[in-house]
Amino acid sequence: MPKTIAFFPEAAFGPALNSVGIAQAVQALGHKAVFLSDPGFLSVYEGYGFEAHPVNLSEPMPPEQMAKFWEDFINGHIPNFRKSPYDQIDNYVLDCWTAIVESARWAQKDLPAVLDRIKPDMICVDNVILFPAIKQFGKPWVRIISCSENEIEDEAIPPHLSGCKAADHACHAAYRARFNAVIKPLHDQFNAFLAENGEAAYPLGQFFEASPFMNLLLYPEPVKFTRSEPLNPAQFQYLEGCVRKEKPYEMPAFAAHGDKPLIYVSFGSLGAGDTDLLKRIIAAIGKMPYRALVNVGDYLGEYSDLPPNVVIDSWFPQPSVIPMVDAVIHHGGNNSFTECLYFGKPAIIMPYVWDGHDNATRVDETGHGFHLHRYDWTDADLAAKLQACLTDPAMKARLAATSAHMQSRNGQQKAAAILDQIVTTGAFHA
Repeated sequence: MPKTIAFFPEAAFGPALNSVGIAQAVQALGHKAVFLSDPGFLSVYEGYGFEAHPVNLSEPMPPEQMAKFWEDFINGHIPNFRKSPYDQIDNYVLDCWTAIVESARWAQKDLPAVLDRIKPDMICVDNVILFPAIKQFGKPWVRIISCSENEIEDEAIPPHLSGCKAADHACHAAYRARFNAVIKPLHDQFNAFLAENGEAAYPLGQFFEASPFMNLLLYPEPVKFTRSEPLNPAQFQYLEGCVRKEKPYEMPAFAAHGDKPLIYVSFGSLGAGDTDLLKRIIAAIGKMPYRALVNVGDYLGEYSDLPPNVVIDSWFPQPSVIPMVDAVIHHGGNNSFTECLYFGKPAIIMPYVWDGHDNATRVDETGHGFHLHRYDWTDADLAAKLQACLTDPAMKARLAATSAHMQSRNGQQKAAAILDQIVTTGAFHA
């Protein structure tokens, strides 16, 4: 009998589009997929043909005003993008967690009534914070971890958002200590919110818990961390990436270097606000024997006098573009990170915030690309890294093996099969 499976991703394109891919596979099995959504993201899900229900995650405001709020939030923090992950804790990271805690408070106002109206048989949540109404609804709930897998903590691996190397345990300890010290007043407020809603307090630094039913991690096997306590397959499953299908992309004509290697550059919809950096990259590539597609988001009007080997646009169907390119420069968002691995493309990651730091370190230390500081580079540095991406035989072999591994697993179908088993039987049997 068909079931209704509700997806509640964070209001960001990475989690949103990952859930779209899984929802498409769920519907192919005959179930109904619906979305619970920040009002500003309703059109994203509706654009893929899904029913979507608004849940306010902040004070209600028109979608364009909400988009402007986050644009201003990111742009106001651009000076902090120059800082190390450790030095971002008491500015960008704290401000983000403050907004995330506030989102849980707001969601709790709407969620009980929305869930009662939809009556889902299962809820899949992709976020970094607990929404008590989901846990208390009385149906199986599944946690999706679309960011770095270190969102599920382990003392032996780098803490989430730290950008530490896997073996640098001094870095791990320093980051954890600083994060906990800065976050404690906010964490105390969150625990008070949990108590108000009948939930037990979380340990310092923790804002969510693993689902007892299932936790789906997008991280692929070739870049997994070595944990002190391996995750139990009955409760944790790796999807090996989860790349959605997008419309085909028609390659434009380039006025110069039409037969040269193709580079794709994207810092995501929010990272596109760092126009000075993108202009610098465009100018650098303009002097190199390559072509480039550059995602400039909502800032098309900021660009003029482009080099003849560069084409810009406000959006690209990324899963259709990446298979066509030779290398990618991106910000380390988990969609870009896993899509490059899935299609076997080397990446230069210039992180600025959140798990971009973790993914940049991981792509470098596993030999799938390079971590390049967002600002401290020269044209010669960028040229050397691109040359290595295009010619290094060991990297090419490693990427080919990783791509073959991931594509053989089919993350969306694996996720859908797991969800199908839980929603129809009440449990997953590994």
